Amino acid sequence: MLEQLYTFLDNQRDLVIELQTQMTARPALCPSAGGIGEIEKAEYLKGWLAANGITDVEEVRAPDDRVPCGYRPTLIARVPGKSSRTVWLLAHTDVVPTGDLALWTNDPWQVQVDGDVLCGRGVEDNQQGIVSSLLTAKALVAQGATPDFTLGLILVADEETGSKYGLDYIMQTKPELFAKDDLIVVPDVGNADGSMIEVAEKSILWLKVTVRGKQCHASRPALGINSLEAAAEMILKVRSLHDTFPRVDELFEPNISTFTPTKKELNVENVNTVPGLDVFYIDCRVLPGYDLADVRAAIRKLADEVEASRGVSISLDDVQANQSTDATPADCDVVKRLAVAIREVYNVEARPMGIGGGTVAAHMRVHGLEVACWSTLSGNAHQPDEKSLISININDAKVMTRLLFDK
Repeated sequence: MLEQLYTFLDNQRDLVIELQTQMTARPALCPSAGGIGEIEKAEYLKGWLAANGITDVEEVRAPDDRVPCGYRPTLIARVPGKSSRTVWLLAHTDVVPTGDLALWTNDPWQVQVDGDVLCGRGVEDNQQGIVSSLLTAKALVAQGATPDFTLGLILVADEETGSKYGLDYIMQTKPELFAKDDLIVVPDVGNADGSMIEVAEKSILWLKVTVRGKQCHASRPALGINSLEAAAEMILKVRSLHDTFPRVDELFEPNISTFTPTKKELNVENVNTVPGLDVFYIDCRVLPGYDLADVRAAIRKLADEVEASRGVSISLDDVQANQSTDATPADCDVVKRLAVAIREVYNVEARPMGIGGGTVAAHMRVHGLEVACWSTLSGNAHQPDEKSLISININDAKVMTRLLFDK
């Protein structure tokens, strides 16, 4: 049966293009990015599931008055197997904004096809995971196959902006959805050869740093307190955090905690004004074992030093804070079964790894669920001219299909 299913999947190039094209043309942008949410994409997917014989479909609506429809939709679909034990494939429908359109070769919302390559916003993050999941379901139904395990698809909203209206809402309102022995895979992390199975994530802390001085005319700088100079000193001090939190963990790449100043807001609009207000941000990715409260305290100490030396005041505010959860055990069932499936399809030996980014897996691991994140990715997420390979959409579906059979 597996070979029959693989052969079916090998012939789905046109379907991959169709699904990617239709989803990309329905930008699922969060309201904070000026979008209307995932409603148009979810309605398309709901119609596609029904048209392809996948009838056990439930829609969960998380209330959100920022979007026109008033809610953020998540779809849950099942294809029954011989056992109620379920292989869950969880992908997200929302995408990030395009960024500077001048950096795109073509319209980011119209998929371009060049041989094996698809280009468009969302084709890799996370529509590739959606497509592979849908191909898996279609193969089972079209070929009349009953797998050993039940297949569960979750097409979740709001992953890109924190999951409050997506998986967090699901975990709050449907805590019974996942059984402890279910096999949960999130196809949203990976490397180019498919050999990485993500089992752990670093803590994430995004801090807004507000530096207040005194604005004055640049011809008489002594009359003011230059907030930009103080901000620059603070930015340089951030480097010392690597010495404060020096631990190394070879599970991760990079294998250290990272503390990176990133975004800088406009302070003044003209050259001849000494700024009295500067705002910048620090992106901290912290190895498990360090408490984010200790990281905040260390940064507060640096801010106190700058306040004393520059005569400014500095406030620190969380933009995002996610304390790392316990890792998925590297020897658990989902990791071992996934490694077997990857070996059979891609002929590579997969290994458990940790990442600095965040996925929805953290929202399940905190509840004690064992989750493996895996996909075969080129690493185009959030970039201009985002790309995905048609062949990878199909071959990842083969790995997912293999997981459903207990052999």
